[in-house]
Amino acid sequence: QVQLVESGGGLVQAGGSLRLSCAASGSIFSINRMGWYRQAPGKQRDMVAHIARDGNTEYVDSVKGRFTISRDNAKNTVYLQMNSLKPEDTAVYYCNAVMRSVWLPSEYEYWGQGTQVTVSS
Repeated sequence: QVQLVESGGGLVQAGGSLRLSCAASGSIFSINRMGWYRQAPGKQRDMVAHIARDGNTEYVDSVKGRFTISRDNAKNTVYLQMNSLKPEDTAVYYCNAVMRSVWLPSEYEYWGQGTQVTVSS
């Protein structure tokens, strides 16, 4: 059993900052890609940022220059530093990771429970 637990969401004014954290725990053999997705009301869930195990990153255009994804492999944790937040960043943010459990021969994609980020204008 492996799981992802997020923290750090909340309410912030436009222009403010928040830092999301997501820790993977359980019977983990290895963690490959980690990332963050978000889903606004009435919209589909979209990728925000990914980070590979070697640190290579990818961002959606709308957050480039404002958000920074990082990871601590020793702690099995991924972070999302969000600066210069805008009302359109309001969404439920989900942690995502491609991991292999010690009990399974293959990698699978796992999701966190989501954390609400609300940016007021």
